[in-house]
Amino acid sequence: MSENPLLAPVHGITLEDYSAACAKIGSGLSETAIAKALGVELPVWEEANLLWPERMKQDATYHIITLFGQYFGDADQHPKLGNLKPELSAGGSGNIEKIKADKDFYQELEVARQVAYDYGHDGAQWIADQYGISIGDFQIAAAKWSEQVHQDIQTDYEGYNQTQAAYRKKYEQQFADAQGGNVADDIDF
Repeated sequence: MSENPLLAPVHGITLEDYSAACAKIGSGLSETAIAKALGVELPVWEEANLLWPERMKQDATYHIITLFGQYFGDADQHPKLGNLKPELSAGGSGNIEKIKADKDFYQELEVARQVAYDYGHDGAQWIADQYGISIGDFQIAAAKWSEQVHQDIQTDYEGYNQTQAAYRKKYEQQFADAQGGNVADDIDF
């Protein structure tokens, strides 16, 4: 059985390295910090950052993309990058750990992010501003909780929907209050 040549490291940067690096960049780390942690010069990292997506495009089996998602979700366990963290406030750091450890907190913020979008805000930026959780850290949590959330939906679809609806109502009220109400609040039918 031969190895897939598309999985060969790019200048010593494995798919696992690349995936974890993408997660960490999404969490606010610089490419310079990533290159340093991987032990390569910045131009080497930049070329790998161009070549890995090209390999993903070439992979008709989607195996590379699947592995990328798994490694992205496990970025905090990466031997060289796992402990790298951007500068955060104490509250932001606590919320990042909480979203990765508390599925209910993740699900609540998932709804809050969507409600923010519904009210015309950048939901990802709203989560970053309110909770100190970057889009990268949010996506790491999403990758972690995805399978469990799907199992919860299959196990108790009605309960899942009720919980989501309660979160939605809470954040719709919060956004409506912040803007002085909704447009149609004073219209009676």
